Amino acid sequence: MSNVGIVFVSHSEQIALGLKELTTQAIQNVSIEAAGGTDDGEIGTNLEKIIQAIETVYSDKGVLILFDLGSALMNAEMALELSGRDNILIADAPLIEGGYVAAVESSMGKSLQEVLEAAEQVREQPKRG
Repeated sequence: MSNVGIVFVSHSEQIALGLKELTTQAIQNVSIEAAGGTDDGEIGTNLEKIIQAIETVYSDKGVLILFDLGSALMNAEMALELSGRDNILIADAPLIEGGYVAAVESSMGKSLQEVLEAAEQVREQPKRG
């Protein structure tokens, strides 16, 4: 069974890789890729890394992209346009919590829209503490 693929876009390669590690240890049946940092290991985002991550996790169920900061969103939007694929969405959700929830929902075979909605609902949940 094919599941929605997930791409984590962060200005930090370490953050993106750490989130991929966190989610893949708990959820093994979802394709997840990290697209963080620049080619030279600096803080920033890289359009080519995002495009490659999309292609790596792409399935007929689609791809959900989560990002950390504004310029990561701009590069994710450009990557979406350049991919030429129709079923890719970008979530307006917290990267870590939303990314984890998206992976869980994808692992249950949910549709791209359902995975998106679950990830975005995370930002509306009150913080406890």
